Amino acid sequence: MLRPKIPTMPLPTGVVTPPAVVEPTAIQTAQFPAPVAPMPAPAAPARPTVQITPGTALAVIGAGTAVVLVVGTVLVSILLATAVTAASVAVCAVVVRSLMASSTRRR
Repeated sequence: MLRPKIPTMPLPTGVVTPPAVVEPTAIQTAQFPAPVAPMPAPAAPARPTVQITPGTALAVIGAGTAVVLVVGTVLVSILLATAVTAASVAVCAVVVRSLMASSTRRR
């Protein structure tokens, strides 16, 4: 009942074909290699090159500066919010500790 059952290998069904016989062929070597065709010239790029004018450069610099200022403002505000939260939690802890200490002195 608890012995494992090992499956038996099923016998092939249908027509079994023997493996095909491969006949060797003679290899003919040439005395001179075939001429190699020259490589074609590389194709021109499909899109034109980007032309940067002074106005475009100024716009890109202005946009980059704006992105840096906005990201910096967001990060500083997150840091400030964390600092204010930590300070308020510390003040609450001091007040609760003071209240618990004064209540044990009065008894």
